[in-house]
Amino acid sequence: MQTISVINYKGGVGKTTISANLAAELAFRGKRVLAIDLDPQASLTFSFFTVDEWRKSYEGSKTIKNWYDAFIDKDTDLNLSSLIAHPKRVNIGKGKLDVVCSHLALINVDLELATRLIGGTERDLRNNYLRVHSRLRQGLESLDDAYDFVLIDCPPNFNIVTKTAIAASDYLLAPTKPDYLSTLGIEQLEKHVGELVKTYNKYVKDSGNGEWESIGPKMLGVLFTMIQIRNQQPISAQQPYIQQVKNLGVPIFTTHVRENKTIYADAPEYGVPVVLQRVSGRTYEDVQAELEELTTEVLMKVSV
Repeated sequence: MQTISVINYKGGVGKTTISANLAAELAFRGKRVLAIDLDPQASLTFSFFTVDEWRKSYEGSKTIKNWYDAFIDKDTDLNLSSLIAHPKRVNIGKGKLDVVCSHLALINVDLELATRLIGGTERDLRNNYLRVHSRLRQGLESLDDAYDFVLIDCPPNFNIVTKTAIAASDYLLAPTKPDYLSTLGIEQLEKHVGELVKTYNKYVKDSGNGEWESIGPKMLGVLFTMIQIRNQQPISAQQPYIQQVKNLGVPIFTTHVRENKTIYADAPEYGVPVVLQRVSGRTYEDVQAELEELTTEVLMKVSV
């Protein structure tokens, strides 16, 4: 089971679009996929379910917030499988696509998790740190490899909930719009992930407890999104920012995903990601081709 967190500090760079379409295309190709929505805006959730469906069937007791609440309120580990939802409008052939929905109140969970980090002794602090940050990692282990891929749509920040996703991940995928603010955060993201991994693994080593395992998520790559195409290339205004990220030495996807607000805006309304919609016209076909190429590149990078 390969776990990929889709992450960027900057909002509005296409994280949810990439998460939804990558999950759908992987499932269409026969993979067993679980998509987890960790963003309080719940955009990934509403890419597969209407607001009415969410309120009726999932809001009360079947969201990722319920899972974190069980740990915060009762110090128990709720089985993630009890929260899994099944989108009905996505035709995925022989694969499987499941979703763990988000909740608008997930934003409050981070502060409540922070209170669990307090400890009176160095041992208490270390153990509390590992218990909190390993929540999602241990939750996914309870699924017993029921999936080939887990895709986590992270919130646009580096809070504790995001850190639990990183600690649970094998890979990180960073959608990035080639502009100043979006690319600025890539270097900081790598730095903060490195610091998290270093601290987590130090505590694992110091604990001497076989319950904990070291973490080591790899950067799968930076994916440039919202590309404006001219003559089959990104426009000149975007190219310096693309080169700036390449100069950092981080892995870069060869696939680019172009900007098309009209196509992507319709997708949540129909509950079917763009890559699986039946469309006609060169523009739609080009967008779908890019999303399919992205999926192929992801499969090549993880060697599954």
